[in-house]
Formats: sequence, C-alpha cells, structure tokens
Amino acid sequence: MKPLEDVRIIAVEQFGAGPFCSLHLADLGAEVIKIEDPRTGGDVGRYIPPYQDDEDSLFFQTFNRNKRSLSLDLTVTEGRQVFEDLVRVSDVVHSNLRGDVPARLRLLYEDLKHLNPAVVCSSLSGFGMAGPRANQPGYDYMLQGLGGWMDLTGEPDGPPTKSGLSLVDFSGGFVAAGAILAGLHAARRDGIGMDCDLSLYDVAINMLTYPATWHLTEGFEPTRTKHSAHPSLVPFQNFPSSNGWIVVGCAKEKFWQRLAEVIGRPDLAVEDRFKTFADRKENSAELLEMLNEIFASRTTEEWIDLLTEASVPCAPVQSVGDALRDPHTEARKMVVDVEHSKWKRVRQVASAMRVGDPKEVTYRRAPTRNEDFSYVVSDLLGYSDARVELFSAAGAFGTQIES
Repeated sequence: MKPLEDVRIIAVEQFGAGPFCSLHLADLGAEVIKIEDPRTGGDVGRYIPPYQDDEDSLFFQTFNRNKRSLSLDLTVTEGRQVFEDLVRVSDVVHSNLRGDVPARLRLLYEDLKHLNPAVVCSSLSGFGMAGPRANQPGYDYMLQGLGGWMDLTGEPDGPPTKSGLSLVDFSGGFVAAGAILAGLHAARRDGIGMDCDLSLYDVAINMLTYPATWHLTEGFEPTRTKHSAHPSLVPFQNFPSSNGWIVVGCAKEKFWQRLAEVIGRPDLAVEDRFKTFADRKENSAELLEMLNEIFASRTTEEWIDLLTEASVPCAPVQSVGDALRDPHTEARKMVVDVEHSKWKRVRQVASAMRVGDPKEVTYRRAPTRNEDFSYVVSDLLGYSDARVELFSAAGAFGTQIES
C-alpha cells in the first residue's frame, strides 16, 4: 500500500495554498475528494490564464492531480446531508477558506464530532480563525508585504520586492500537510479528532526565523543587501561573471580558505582584515569590491568547474527552464508526465515529499468538475437512485449534474 492509502480527505479548497497541501497527500496515496461549489463553477483555479480552456487550466492541473471532484452546494440542506455522510466515512476535513467561514459553514470539530469523533478538521486561512484580521481575505502577495518579506527583498536602492514564487502559499501548504498528518496520528491513537487552525500569516511570521530572533532580542533592524548577500556571512551572495551570475557561499572558514586559493589570492585568507567571519563582515566593502572584479574575469561555467573541484559551495543562477533541464532534476525524477485529453501530455513537477520507494508513486490528471459524482454518491455512500434524484432536485449538486 502507498503510505496514505488508508486515508480519506474531504477538501473544501480552491486556488493555491489549500490544493497545494492536499496535492502532496494525494501523491502519497490519500483519497482526496475535492468539494467544488457549483454556484461558482468550482475551483477558481480552473479559470486561471494564460493556459486555460473551458473549465480546465494548466494552473488547475498543477495543484489537483490524483484527486477526485464532487460538485456540492453546502448551503443547501440536502447538500449538507451529503457532506455529513462523507464526514462519517472520512478521516479529514481540509479547507482553505477565509478565517471566519469555517465556523459559518460548520466545518469545525465541534460541528462534526457527533458524526465522526476522530475526524481531523484542518483550516488553512489567510489570518486564522481568531484575531483582528480573521475576517479578512489573505493572499500571498499581501502576506509577503505584511509579514516583512518584501521589506527584506530586492536591492538596497530598489522598491520592496516579492519573491518570484508564492512562497507563503506554498509554505502554508506544507505546514498544513504536516499538521494534518500530526492530527491524524493523534486521532488514530486517541480516537479523538481536533481542529487545526492554520494561518498563512503565522507561516509568514514564523519564517522570519533568525532575523526575528535578532530583532526581538537585540533590536536588530534588517536591511536589504546588494546582490542578495547574506546578512552576516561574507562572502555569501550573487556575483556577476563575464556571462551571467554565480552564487558563492562561504558558510565555514575552510570554504573561505579554499576560495582564496581558487581565485589566486591565498594571501586574503590570512590577512587580518579578512581572516575571520567577523573580520570579513567588518571589511566587507573592500573584500567584495575585489571579489566582484575577480569573478567578472571568467564565465560562470569556468568558475563552477574551478570552485566545484575545490569543494567551495557554488551554483549558477539558472533560468526556470535551465533548472527544469538540470541533470540533477532528471536524476531525482522531479519532472513527471500526466496524460490529458486536451494537452495530450501535461508535464509538471513531482512532489518533494518522498516516503518509501518513489517508483510506487503514480500520477493521474486533475479531475474534471464533478467527475467523481457517481463514485461518491453510489459506490462510496451507497445512495439509491431515488435518493440521488431527490437530492439533485433540491439543488444539492447544483443545477446540472455532470458525471
């Protein structure tokens, strides 16, 4: 069996952070039943351009492979009945709605424990279910600004800058996946479920890590650094080569000593101005001026060969395409293919969560909206045709059933 093959998750999710969480659990074998609101056409991710067609997009495919889909209106009495029947036979209710919505939709443990005492109720929202911002929507862009990330990112004389990726969303997805697995362990051990109140805001603040400790303990004021330099280790940053950029990092004194040899300046390693971490930090302007001139004298490829041979930590600054074509990406089997009716083959990245033999992981395209209607209502819940007809007429599954 796959690691999570005995786990069923009801996912009231959409867009990025929530689906990114359940994606990894689905890849590990969990049955993820994605609840899509028929009133809004399902997950908004289905309609994200530029690669979008009807109710599908490459954005949606990225975050929803290996899942099932059921169109269900939770605001209709009969739709709620279907949802509650699903809770009885599931392990987790996972949502990524605004912080005040899970209580309104009755998705909390107190609302569901009478149906399944061991159910784990995970809510991943922008600001959590408590606090002055609980009823505000929270998106990655806003949280990178609010959490201090933009203030730390970019060149010193440039504007505040977000990361090129939605790192708060994606980190939040990983945090939620970890919380769900911890909750599942406790629920199966004790027979009692719980709420997991997870917040992208908490994730953004948590990931301030050591700059936060420095600030809170010693009043440190973070500032942006030129060429993405490390705030305390020198040299540890981007350097322009003759044809691109290279990252060089001396996180240990031995690396600095080796670097000095490679660049033909062994004297720098023993010079009092640059001998230790503290010395190099104090005299960074002088040292970096020399290093910039030296690194500009050769190509990135030449430097990578020289530095790698000397075991100095380094890396070329690659484009996204270069990174996806990197031999190590191929060796780690981080690009997977999924068959698709429109795109024929959707190429996407694999999950970084590896448990057991990676050859046992299989990939199935993201579902069409309501694709798994028959499976859920007939095979899983055992509804009669008459019951399905009654609930359909009441609008539980929307105005039109697509199965």
